[in-house]
Amino acid sequence: MLAISPRKIVHIIYLAREGSIGSAEVHAFIDALNEDEQASLTAVAWVGRGAFDAEDYDEAVATAMAEATTPTADYLLGMPHLAENLESGLEELGIDVTGEEEDFLRQGSR
Repeated sequence: MLAISPRKIVHIIYLAREGSIGSAEVHAFIDALNEDEQASLTAVAWVGRGAFDAEDYDEAVATAMAEATTPTADYLLGMPHLAENLESGLEELGIDVTGEEEDFLRQGSR
């Protein structure tokens, strides 16, 4: 189970797609997440990138916790195609990205 809400991940996807305009905001948003949320976010990105299969998600979280040597925001923002990796990761984990995006956009980025 995710330790971060899909809505928060969709928020990060949205900000990451903003490019340089949203980079400071997405960096601050990721920094504000707790350790479990950051590890979960990293694991979702890894699943989306194909480094882990969806059924190995728990292992990916454990690896993210054990191997965290740089700030999570720095690591993730240095990852090419972060938004696409997160979106693919959510889909691989069976989470309806389209529905989450629609809810996010409808409610705004409060």
